[in-house]
Amino acid sequence: ERKSNKRFNIFLTNSLEEHHKDTGTLFSSWLSDEANEANRVKRDTPVMCIIGNPPYSGESANKGDWIMNLMQDYKKEPGGKEKLKERNPKWINDDYVKFLRYGQYFIEKNGSGILAFINPHGYLDNPTFRGMRWHLLKTYDKIYTIDLHGNSKKKEVSPDGSPDDNVFDIMQGVSINMFIKTGTKKPNELAKVFHYDLYGKRELKYKFLNINRLGRINFTELPNVAPNYFMIQKDFEAQKSYDNGFYVSDLFSVRNVGIVSSRDGFVIDNNKQNLEDRIKDFFILDKEEIQLKYKLKENKVWKIIDVKNKVEKYNQSSILKISYRPFDVKYIYYDDNFIERNRKEVMQHFIKGENIGLNWIRPMSSKYEFSIFISNTISDQCSAGNKSAGAGISYLAPLYLYPETNNQQLKTEIDVSLKTPNLREEIVYKIANNLGLQYTNEKEDTKNNFAPIDILDYIYAVLHSPTYREKYKEFLKIDFPRVPYPKDVKTFWQLVALGKQIREFHLLESPQTENYLTSYPKDGDNIITRKMSKNSIGFELSNEQEKTGKVWINDEQYFDGVPEIAWSFYIGGYQPAQKWLKDRKGRELSFEDIIHYQKIIVALTQTHSLMQQIDKIEIE
Repeated sequence: ERKSNKRFNIFLTNSLEEHHKDTGTLFSSWLSDEANEANRVKRDTPVMCIIGNPPYSGESANKGDWIMNLMQDYKKEPGGKEKLKERNPKWINDDYVKFLRYGQYFIEKNGSGILAFINPHGYLDNPTFRGMRWHLLKTYDKIYTIDLHGNSKKKEVSPDGSPDDNVFDIMQGVSINMFIKTGTKKPNELAKVFHYDLYGKRELKYKFLNINRLGRINFTELPNVAPNYFMIQKDFEAQKSYDNGFYVSDLFSVRNVGIVSSRDGFVIDNNKQNLEDRIKDFFILDKEEIQLKYKLKENKVWKIIDVKNKVEKYNQSSILKISYRPFDVKYIYYDDNFIERNRKEVMQHFIKGENIGLNWIRPMSSKYEFSIFISNTISDQCSAGNKSAGAGISYLAPLYLYPETNNQQLKTEIDVSLKTPNLREEIVYKIANNLGLQYTNEKEDTKNNFAPIDILDYIYAVLHSPTYREKYKEFLKIDFPRVPYPKDVKTFWQLVALGKQIREFHLLESPQTENYLTSYPKDGDNIITRKMSKNSIGFELSNEQEKTGKVWINDEQYFDGVPEIAWSFYIGGYQPAQKWLKDRKGRELSFEDIIHYQKIIVALTQTHSLMQQIDKIEIE
């Protein structure tokens, strides 16, 4: 109409909402009129092309019913029938994902069209987005993605090791994405996916994008491979063999990420007595005295006065050991009122009786490799991986489950014979049938049977294989780990034996940890005063032939004979031989601490050696 053409067809509206409610004010009336004009376009106008740079916000504030209902399609497993099997799929609610869904809605409604966005590249391969990728493949005919990388959160570099810059002044890596729908594709047919990686300096990327058009770029066509439907280049042949194994997360029916206290400095300590005194003070001192003495901070949901009013007194039975970091067991005041996320559904099985648990990380950054560790106590969320550095959050799965009790206190008399393996039977019995062995709930000294601990040791060995980690590193970096079913009895028992040795070293239970490779030759105050840097606490090579050296803790004292391989050994983004000392800076090492550190050095050295032995075994 001529009247409507008097203005530019640009409308002020929240695209992710259907309308604005009129509150009766002049300004809101104008907003309502504006929204009605926008709604007329949304409702009546065929939308064929949607272009933009949508906002990026992981903690999205746009939670209107209309867009959140549309988002349910992305929160299902590929196929669109089952709910997405992810414990925390919140990143799907990012604003940029909502705008992808918004654009998809209008193009589906129109029957054809093009959506062209530049947005974060995480959706291309994050496992949590697999349902979303499948839904996009169902809708569009062709999908073109130019991954511009530049993700400083992942510390991305170019394939040749040179710097990789972001095209914007942000940390999040981005991609250019073009989704094309012609309306001619068959309903059950998936889109063709074309991908291009662009690394390098910002100027190079600008120049490339300036001189090229879609038809001139040498895209790689990617196969649509279930169940993840990755939209980046991967070794899809390797994925086929990898997918033949079983998920460790599927094997253990009960598992979760580790404890998050949100106040580690108050509820966790190396020294049991110090922790007891601190918690007792909480019940004796008033709020101001507590905050002044311990710098204890409150937040929106945790208030000191609320806890004091709710909890009558200190409880000695709440002092427990916690696997805090690799080779670093501390003490924690494990009480619901002090711990933000206690993960009791998992941790109770380490409190009620003896147990052992598998820790593994799901890496958050491509810089870090997959990692695994072991625990016989409750565990922190960083017990196997340095979350703050991007390595990943640690998951914990107990080997055994203890029966539920009505007693609110977890420490109670329980018949240990009632404990049951925390293993999914269909996986266990497939292993048993493949090997021709009898499965028993407990280890027996008879032939032709195997027990839960053997399965754990087998997994521990496979996931310490350098060759296995290298072959499947792209999959181990982005998803829960898979392990191949044992190929034969001989291989199984070889790996079980090696896995057992590594497990015992990591728990410092092996008698060999007392065969020290190091010495602590100088007397002194035993206080760690040197900073963690190249010129202070660091590795000083003193024996070139044996590659061993000194680790100084102050200007007079040091550990001597430390193998270089142990000093630099990584577990989940940590170098335990360095991390353990760094966390104790300014403190006096006790006799037990000095012994403990020397055991760590033995364990790390032996782990490296055992990993080389595992590599000589043909796992698959």
